[in-house]
Amino acid sequence: MGQMNTLKTDLPQVTEPVGAKKQPVAKPTRRKGWWVIAITVISAIGIVAAGAVYIWFSGGSGQPSSTTAAPALTVQLGDTRTLFHITPEESEVRFIIDETLLGNRKTVVGNTDEVTGDLLVDFQNPANSQLGTIRINVRTLETDNEFRTRALRGQILQADQAEFEFAEFVPSALTGLPDTVILGDSFDFQITGNLTVHGVTHEVTFNAVITPISETRLEGSASTIVLYRDFGMTIPEAPGVADVSEEVTLQIDFVALVAEGETLP
Repeated sequence: MGQMNTLKTDLPQVTEPVGAKKQPVAKPTRRKGWWVIAITVISAIGIVAAGAVYIWFSGGSGQPSSTTAAPALTVQLGDTRTLFHITPEESEVRFIIDETLLGNRKTVVGNTDEVTGDLLVDFQNPANSQLGTIRINVRTLETDNEFRTRALRGQILQADQAEFEFAEFVPSALTGLPDTVILGDSFDFQITGNLTVHGVTHEVTFNAVITPISETRLEGSASTIVLYRDFGMTIPEAPGVADVSEEVTLQIDFVALVAEGETLP
C-alpha cells in the first residue's frame, strides 16, 4: 500500500496558472457564410429593383406634347393632282423586332396611330404624283408589355425628350409607278427618302403598295428593314432578355382621304 501511495504522489500534477484564460472554442462559420450570401442577394435585388423603378419613371406617360402634324402639300392653280391626307384613326405605324425572352424566341411589335402626311395623286399620270413628309410621334408607341414600352420610350428611343419625340420620313423619289391607275386595282412601287429617328438621318427605301379604292379614298402599306444601331440607339440589358436582333422591320398601313375643297380645277 505504501508503494502505491508513493507512485501516486510521484505522478506529475497538471495545474492551470491562477487567472489563466481558457482558449475560446472555434465556432462554425456556416452561419456567417449564409449571412454573406443573403446580403449579396438582397443587394442584387435592390440594384435590379432600383433599375426597374428608374426605367419605369423615365418612360414617362407616353402622352404626345402636341398634335402630330407634318409639313402640308398644296394644290396649285391648274394642278391635275388630287390632295389626300393620311387619316390617323384608320392608319398604323409599327416596328417589329425579335428577341429571346426567358429562353423562348419572341417577336416584339410596337405600334401607334400617331402618324400624318399628305399625298398629291395624279390619276391620269401617276409619275406626276408626290408623297409629302410622313411624321410619327414615337413617344406614343406601345407594345404588349408596359415595362417594355416604358424602356423603349425612355431608354431606347428616348422619346420622352422633346428632340426625339418625332420620327420623320422625307421622300425624295418614287420609282416603279404604273403608267395608268385603275380604281380598285393595287400597284407596287418603291419610295426612297431620308428617315430620321432618334436625331439620326439615313436614306432608306420602302417597298409600297397602294390601292385606289375610289377617287376620294386610298389604302396602302409600306415596309423596310433598318438596323437600330445605325440610328444611335442601344438596348439596355434586362433580366431574361437576350439575343435581341439588330434588324428592325418598319411598317405602315394607312388610309388617305381626299382633302375636301382643296382640289383646284
